[in-house]
Order: sequence, then structure tokens, then C-alpha cells
Amino acid sequence: MRRARAAVLGAALVIPLSLALPGAVADERSRHDDDVVPAGEEDFDRSVLTTELSDPFEITYGPDGNIWTTERTAGRVTLVDPGSGEKTTILTIDDVLTTPGEQDGLLGMALHPDLLRKHKNQYVYLAYTYEADGTGPEGEDINRRTRIVRYTYDDDAQQLVAPKVLIENLIGSDDHNSGRLVFRPDGTLHYTIGDRGNLQDLNACKVNEAQRLPTAEEIKAGDWTAYQGKTLRLNLDGTIPKDNPKLNGVRSHIFTYGHRNPQGLVVGPGDRVYSSEQGPKSDDELNLLEAGGNYGWPNVAGFKDDQAYVFGNWAAWEDCTPEQYNAFEIPDQVPQMAEHEFNARNFVPPLRTFYTVPTGTDFSAEPCEAPLFFICYPTVAPSSLDWYEADAIPGWESSFLMPTLKLGTLFRLPVLDDNGRGKGHDDAARVIDGGLPLFVSQNRYRDTAISPDGRTIYVATDSGGLVRDLDTGASTDVLADPGAILAFRYTGAD
Repeated sequence: MRRARAAVLGAALVIPLSLALPGAVADERSRHDDDVVPAGEEDFDRSVLTTELSDPFEITYGPDGNIWTTERTAGRVTLVDPGSGEKTTILTIDDVLTTPGEQDGLLGMALHPDLLRKHKNQYVYLAYTYEADGTGPEGEDINRRTRIVRYTYDDDAQQLVAPKVLIENLIGSDDHNSGRLVFRPDGTLHYTIGDRGNLQDLNACKVNEAQRLPTAEEIKAGDWTAYQGKTLRLNLDGTIPKDNPKLNGVRSHIFTYGHRNPQGLVVGPGDRVYSSEQGPKSDDELNLLEAGGNYGWPNVAGFKDDQAYVFGNWAAWEDCTPEQYNAFEIPDQVPQMAEHEFNARNFVPPLRTFYTVPTGTDFSAEPCEAPLFFICYPTVAPSSLDWYEADAIPGWESSFLMPTLKLGTLFRLPVLDDNGRGKGHDDAARVIDGGLPLFVSQNRYRDTAISPDGRTIYVATDSGGLVRDLDTGASTDVLADPGAILAFRYTGAD
């Protein structure tokens, strides 16, 4: 175990933070209750709990005192002892489809609130990609699909057994699957599906479905094609809740739409559901999910402010090929639309962006080099979202915790009242402070879990991928702690 070093922000971090958080460091103490100084990185001890995990995607502290973990590329559910780091595999799913270097595999997990607390409902819900028969959307060789399955936990055998498919044939992808799954207080499940990365890179010429809503005929036939770029709300048997919103006169599993890659999902203040979402070259988002809300993508990134984003509909260009795609310049042949031209009445702006930059920003500036400019974009790549409401760490009560992939950083985002002071968790969050970056390291932070006493924050790291080099600010694939769970234990004064 070693003391967590104080965050030293290199050039790679200074630019976006200065754009979004002027005065944030100086004002941080004034934003909380009198005489409460929020704990900083120097108040934590850092240790590596366990290693050699295969791309841990979801970690959550279970009722048995273990950290329940999904390993995306191995298709495993693993229990990790938070004291010893010992690992116990309780399920391996043989038909999980995972592609090297891509974003498919075993994804989200939700534990039923009764698990190991009552005799009934010993259930664990999992989402994963698989290969279905036939060709995929738009003639793809691999028919990649996603299903959500309920397993029963056998405590005596320490195994997940008796799988029951709740919903399947959801469109999957090698990109932007999202795949977060949470249990809502109303007894339903909430799930995120990304836009498959359509309209960018190798998927540039594929239609983006994030704004398309399903027809009644599609829903009746079990055709979920229009669920791309959406968040879903499901009954525990996979059926459509009767109080889900009607969109264009059709009730489906869809709760919200117009999403790009919502990888974070959590029940937070006011028992409402919140999501973090990855933007294109700017404007990662933190959102409060409102029933029937349209979050704008691909017409809008972040706020509807015409700042550094124009919607280019590459799929509408008759001669489009992936080789012609250019992230920095849209040809005249590609139909374009400014953000202010999007006039959906149910548009819901984000609570906060990471980060909005002015038009004219040079997204190809050094230190990053082609084709890896995206590592230096003014985004952080939020990978999940947690809600901290304990009082064990001074000044942390009522904060979102948001890990990031590009920066190897955990952001603590306090929820504030209209006067800029800390507030409780009874009402929905409307004002989010930018907070401060914590636990900076050369890793890709994928998910977090919180110990029952609120004093330890666990962070799962990817096994591979690109991240910003802490010394140069350029891109690197050298990770400090690949495939690990890190533990940050608060050791300061109570």
C-alpha cells in the first residue's frame, strides 16, 4: 500500500479543466457546509486489490461482502474478496461474443435488491453480446446482437445458474454498445444502448438510428432495430412497462432517445436515473434521464449552442465510403445541419458537459498525432457513473463519481443547490459542480464501487487500450495497472 500522490495536472489535463472550471480549485471549499474541507487525494491510501482480470466492465459491492465483477472479454462473473483480492469465478458464459480491440462482450450487471437478504428473488441480471444467425445490419458479416438474461444465484455452490432470457435480438456492435444496467427503485430495469458508432470511422456510411422511433408494427413483431441510441426501461420479465412513455403514439421499451454512447448509469438524487455519455470531439455529457426525453444526438452534441459541432449525415451521401470519412472536415456532398436547427420540443439539455469548446478549436493540435488525435480532444470519455451519499469522507456527501478512460481520472461532481452550496439527495439534481480530478494515473478507469462504510473507492481498469501519457500528454498504450481493481481508502480525519 502506498500513499496516493496528489494530482499533478500535466498539459494534457490543463486545457479542458481551464475551459470548464474557471476558479474551481479556489472555490471548492466555499461550496460546502461551513468548516467542512472536502477530502482531497492526499487523504487516501492507494493499493492494488487484484490484477489479471480480463477487461473488468462492471464492479459493484455485493451483499455478501464481495466485489461482483463482470469480465467483458472473458465472459466471466467473478467475486473479488476486498480484503485479500482472491478471485472466485461464479459464471462463464460460453456464447459471449467478444472481438479483440472492440467494445463487445459481457457488459452490464444488476443485482436484485433481495439478493442474499431474503429467501426470494436471488437474481442477477446480465447483458452481453452474442452472434445470431444470418447477416448483421446493413449486410455486416457478423450478426452481433445483445441479450439481457436473469440468472439465479446458488449461494451454496457459489454459482449463477438457471439462465432466463428477458430480451434478446437487441442490435449489438463492435463500437458504442454502452451496456450499463441498473435496478430502479420502482422495480424495473434500466439499460443503455449506444448508436453503434454509426456516422464515424469505419461505420461512417451507416445510418444513425438514435433519432428514429419504432413503429407499432416493429414492436409487435419484436423488431428492436430502432432501439439504437436509446435507454430502455424493462419489467423484470423483459416486457414493456405500462407506464413507459408513448413516443409518436407507440409505447415500447424506450425511455429516452437521442444518445451517442451512454456508458454511465446510476440511480441518484431524488431516486432519479442519471447517465454519463461520451461525446464526439467535445461535449461529453452528464444527463438526468426524463421519460420521453430527446437528448439530441446526432443533431446536437451537448448544449444546442452551435459550438464546435455540426451534424454531418454521411450516410445520406450516395457515394460515401469509410475511406472518405474525415473527422475534421465535412465535404459539401454530405448533408449538414447546425445545432440551432434542431427544434424537437422534448429536447433535454445536459446538466453539464466535459467540455464545450468554441468553434474554430484545432482538434488536430499537438501533442497527439494522426490518427490518434481523439486522445487529445477536449473530452474525458466518461465510462460509468456512481452516486456517493455517505458522510464517511468529509465534503463528499451528495456527489457523483465519474471515472474516465482517456485521462485515468476519477471526477467527483458535487450536487449543489441554486446558491452553489452542497445539497441533499431528496430532490433531482439540477446543478452540478465541475469538481476536481482525483487519483490520476496512466490507466483507463472503467467503473467504480463504494464500500459499505463509504471509506473506500474501488476503481476497475481496462486490460488494454489508449490513454494519455502523463509525461507528454500524447497517446500511449502503456498502462500502469492493466486489468486491475484499485482501492483508494480514506485515511484522513473524520
